[in-house]
Amino acid sequence: MLYGAAFFRLESRRLQVILQEMLKRIEIKQLVLGMYINEFCGSWMDHPFWRGAFLLDNPKDMEAILATGIREVWIDDAKGLGVQDGQQEETIAAEVEATLEQADTPGKIIRRVDTAQEAERAVKICAKSKQAVTSMFHEARMGKALSGNDALPIVDEISTSVMRNPGALIGLARLKDKDDYTYMHSVAVCALMVSLGRQLGLSNEKVRDAGLAGLLHDIGKMMISPSILNKPGKLTDAEFEIVKSHPVEGHKMLLAGSDVCEMALDVGLHHHEKMDGSGYPERLADGQISLYAKMGAVCDVYDAITSNRPYKNGWEPAESIRKMAEWKGHFDPAIFQAFVKNMGIYPIGSMVKLSSNRLAVIIEQSEKSLLTPIVKVFFSIKSNGRIIPEIIDLSKPACKEKIVSHEDPVKWDIRDIHELWSGIAATVW
Repeated sequence: MLYGAAFFRLESRRLQVILQEMLKRIEIKQLVLGMYINEFCGSWMDHPFWRGAFLLDNPKDMEAILATGIREVWIDDAKGLGVQDGQQEETIAAEVEATLEQADTPGKIIRRVDTAQEAERAVKICAKSKQAVTSMFHEARMGKALSGNDALPIVDEISTSVMRNPGALIGLARLKDKDDYTYMHSVAVCALMVSLGRQLGLSNEKVRDAGLAGLLHDIGKMMISPSILNKPGKLTDAEFEIVKSHPVEGHKMLLAGSDVCEMALDVGLHHHEKMDGSGYPERLADGQISLYAKMGAVCDVYDAITSNRPYKNGWEPAESIRKMAEWKGHFDPAIFQAFVKNMGIYPIGSMVKLSSNRLAVIIEQSEKSLLTPIVKVFFSIKSNGRIIPEIIDLSKPACKEKIVSHEDPVKWDIRDIHELWSGIAATVW
């Protein structure tokens, strides 16, 4: 009766999978070559594979799994070997225990942390996400059909980081190797779409879809020669036409894949459309462009212009926001305003000059006003030198400091601006 009561009162997706697809939860010691791993029991960050479902047919993969701290996995005996007869009873017990755990555990609450706390975790997430996206995109280039489900663990890990602190991962993802821009750009746009989706009040399901759309929006660039994508000089008209083909090529690749949501298909095809109809590939205008494609347009451009590229260095975050606001006819005004409200007029990592003639870097946004973030003061213009860092909340009623202007760190020969706001030395992905 205990088994029946547990199974019937559990309405989770996991129970449906157990009953319908014959998944088994087993201990690592029960794994043998030939089994099909459907999911690792633990965080995506805890194992060395970019996808969580695959046929275990390589002894090196077995060694890698055994070397991790993961204790259990879900296998699909419809796609690979099942458990041995002597292990069957132990496996059933593990399934029931997992079922009861999921039935009795309340929804996970993710608490917000400050930027410095999240930055350390965000470094690891960025590193593994880049590795995963690179593998996924290279497989797509070689003709392997893409699975949206394979990409969801990446989206979920990025989303969780954004929920803990949106500025940390987004800020760190700006630091890209020029030759690997496409992969980290995908990671950054995923994070930006998740953050903007939450700002717009989208449902959790839609926010997840938005993250997947951001992650896959540029996959069509895999059909373009790296010599064109990474060209340090100005593109010829013919080369630019080739680059402009990537939304259509990406849409074809996504259509040929599996479990790719409609939002990802839409954003992949339409993230370069503009409100005034001057975009591509279909020259859509305003009402013809979906909310999600409009979101994609803002997030794609922001990360592109704040990142170093083969042909130019990125603009500072605050300068980028100012320039984007001037591009009439490019973005939906309401979507762009929501984006600015989410990021701040002075996004995390921006360097500013204060009314006290000191330089500071933005480390957190204030809930009270976009004009009064939390800053770390570190430089005196009067004495032309570093000072002991001081954190100031500009939104406090007693605070007399104000931001006078945004500043370019290069102008002041400030080379550790990322370390100043994140507490971590700059890493180029």
